[in-house]
Amino acid sequence: MDRIIQTLPPPSSLSVSVVSFLNAKLNEKEDLEQAPALLSELRTQCHVLDQSLSDLNTQFRNYLINHASHSDRTGALLRDIDAKLGDLQSASCSSSPDGGSGKVLGEELPALAKEVARVNTVRTYAETALKLDTLVGDIEDAVSSTVKRTLRREPSTKSSEEMRSVAIRTLKLTEETLRLVAKTHPQWTRLVSAVDHRVDRALAILRPQAIADHRSLLTSLGWPPPLSTLNSLGPESKWSTDAQSPLFTMKGDLKQQYCDSFLALCSLQELQRQRKSRQLEGQNREIALHQPLWAIEELVNPISVASQRHFSKWVDKPEYIFALVYKVTRDYVDSMDELLQPLVDEAMLSGYSCREEWISAMVTSLSTYLAKEIFPMYVSQLEEESTSEKHLQARISWLHLIDQMMAFDKRVQSLASHSGILLSLQEDAKLEKLSSFSVFIDRPDWLDLWADIELTDAFDKLKPEIENERSWSIDVRGVAVLSAQEDNKSPAIASAFHQRFSAVIDRCQSLPSIELRSRFLKLAGAPIIHRFLGCLLFRCQEAEGLTALTDNDALMKVAKSVNAARCFESILKEWCEDIFFLEMGLNQDTSTDGNDFGSEESSGNGILYEEIKRLEEFRTGWVEKLSTVVLRGFDVCCRDYLKNKKQWQEKGEEGWMVSQTFVGALDYLQGKMSILEEGLNRVDFVGVWRSLAPGLDKLIFNGILMTNAKFSDGGVERLSNDLSVLFGVFGAWCLRPEGFFPKLSEGLKLLKMGKKQLQNCLAGGEIWLKENGIRHLTAAECEKIAKNRI
Repeated sequence: MDRIIQTLPPPSSLSVSVVSFLNAKLNEKEDLEQAPALLSELRTQCHVLDQSLSDLNTQFRNYLINHASHSDRTGALLRDIDAKLGDLQSASCSSSPDGGSGKVLGEELPALAKEVARVNTVRTYAETALKLDTLVGDIEDAVSSTVKRTLRREPSTKSSEEMRSVAIRTLKLTEETLRLVAKTHPQWTRLVSAVDHRVDRALAILRPQAIADHRSLLTSLGWPPPLSTLNSLGPESKWSTDAQSPLFTMKGDLKQQYCDSFLALCSLQELQRQRKSRQLEGQNREIALHQPLWAIEELVNPISVASQRHFSKWVDKPEYIFALVYKVTRDYVDSMDELLQPLVDEAMLSGYSCREEWISAMVTSLSTYLAKEIFPMYVSQLEEESTSEKHLQARISWLHLIDQMMAFDKRVQSLASHSGILLSLQEDAKLEKLSSFSVFIDRPDWLDLWADIELTDAFDKLKPEIENERSWSIDVRGVAVLSAQEDNKSPAIASAFHQRFSAVIDRCQSLPSIELRSRFLKLAGAPIIHRFLGCLLFRCQEAEGLTALTDNDALMKVAKSVNAARCFESILKEWCEDIFFLEMGLNQDTSTDGNDFGSEESSGNGILYEEIKRLEEFRTGWVEKLSTVVLRGFDVCCRDYLKNKKQWQEKGEEGWMVSQTFVGALDYLQGKMSILEEGLNRVDFVGVWRSLAPGLDKLIFNGILMTNAKFSDGGVERLSNDLSVLFGVFGAWCLRPEGFFPKLSEGLKLLKMGKKQLQNCLAGGEIWLKENGIRHLTAAECEKIAKNRI
């Protein structure tokens, strides 16, 4: 019995993978009973591998025989060429100088040169094929040796890492040769394709083996590290950072092994990128070339698996999930910069930052979990037919999750900014890697659902503000007033809608791509503006329907609505000059190729062009209505004044600077304009009186000067006094009010002319009128005015 017992080899002589295998299979004392079965299984596997190795040796011998045969044929071809060149030299020397050599030079030499070039190409092809065959053979030998040592644990002079390093160096030489061949001889596609096929087979064995060895090494290092104490875990709890990163604590041979393994993975990835770059030459290569760093992914994957065991307990409290992911990301980000970045640089992996790759890999793992577990559950809760209270709670949970995602992204992007990355200036692809909102890229239906929830929430918060009449007044205590609101005399309701729209913009900015932002803004932001415009239109139509805007309160109601539209319009126009909105506008223009509206929108206000246009149309339309209402009221008040034609043949009334029948109309005009000046913003009030002045000019001109009323000297003076008072009303808002009443001013000018000037007017026609400053009246109108002068 004692003779059967054999001494076990010392643990130090065993490889890392062997120790990991034994720990996995013989972890417990009871597992020793399964040792005979395990031994039988291993012997079977070794027999299969021996048979595979024998087949590979036979195949290798066949390759050598074919190579020798190919070399013999190439040598015979070269000897034949050498003999032909000797014959050519002999023929050239023996040819006569009177025409024989000329025949050779003129006819045979070009053909011979072409043949020499062909042979030289064949020789180059043969040498290149031989070189590539040798290199690929070395690669296959190194890969076979690596696999053999890993599976059978045979003693060798070189370690598995050294053989893998030899294979990688040979792969790089092969790739350099292939790149040169593809550049200098692009017609040799079959040779390149054959070599690529053999290299791909070698890489299909080498890369998985390198990753498996790297994972075993990580396990022996104690990775993944413990995820802190989870009993007191919370979003605001203080984390214990006493445990250092295993990457910092590793020493000696173990550290060297890890660095070699990490460097090997980086070298393999760089080699793969070079091969893709060559194979995708002339195409959009950037998308395919930049892949996540393999070695960093191997660090993140076990952490992600370990974390998900805890995530399943926190489905209803996503703040714990985000807190744990951020804690792990933050605790180990420095080791990426200090320890691993030099290895990446050594492997010549350009464009890679270990800090950024670590953060993006952690964010990607979180986004994947959100897309697979969290969001589907939240969507199902929203789609369930349940009570309104449960549906409301589901919407609140969704918005809470969005809040946590926004806070997480800000903290994570702050970590990334320490590497010098300006995220605001980066392309969307980089933002996608560092944003948990990338879950919406592949699920636009979830984005639409989120936009609908945000819109419903905004309307629910705006409803009490809309129904509160005090919100429509200009001065509301306790309400934060915008500077634009003060300038435009806008009611507080504009501030409420502005706050809700700003909240949507803040949500929109968290999305990682322009397409998502544009879609979300159109779904959740534009309807808020439409609702705002609808409320303004309803109030104006209500005021118009009740009193036809003859009441002062109705005028103020419309004025405040116009002010609110002006305020919101000015804010939107200012925002649309920002790069955030310009990018969305340009993206929308490119997505509407062939549409004339797209080109108009690009020269307008971008993505919010239609909303701004509607606000502007509403404002200008109701400003025009206000001026029309005042004009109609003025017409009613001065109807008797216009009908009294005899007054223009009489002198002015004693003690009156203005006609008594005109006083009421002027008083009405000044009263209404005072109300509008007080209620309207400055810009739109200018629009009101500038629109009103031409109407008054036309009304009085047609009502007095274009009738058959006769004007005496006293009547002319009376009319001049009346118009001076009218012009004085508008003189409060401009320096030359008579300029806004061109017909009345020029008509009065004609009436004041002497008899001789009027005769010249009738005789001179339009030329005389222009020379005397009469530009707004026709010759017929001037003739009629002149004939009415007594």
